[in-house]
Amino acid sequence: MKTYDIELQRLKSVKHDRGLIEIGVDILVQPRSARDEQPTSSLSIPVDDARTLLILLKQQLTELDKSQPRSRRSGRC
Repeated sequence: MKTYDIELQRLKSVKHDRGLIEIGVDILVQPRSARDEQPTSSLSIPVDDARTLLILLKQQLTELDKSQPRSRRSGRC
């Protein structure tokens, strides 16, 4: 299994269409050496970008919930 270090450098956009949320980002992807202890890929996000991403995702999910009939909503706030 290949593992990578993924560094988020900039959030560019967030949009949704037909139940799919698409996030435009600038990222740096580098292979992780086999000697590292962690067997999985890693995503690094600066705190400010993580907060922005969370806000944008909440907005997109709220808009998706508004577009569904009340009987199909999952009860999320």
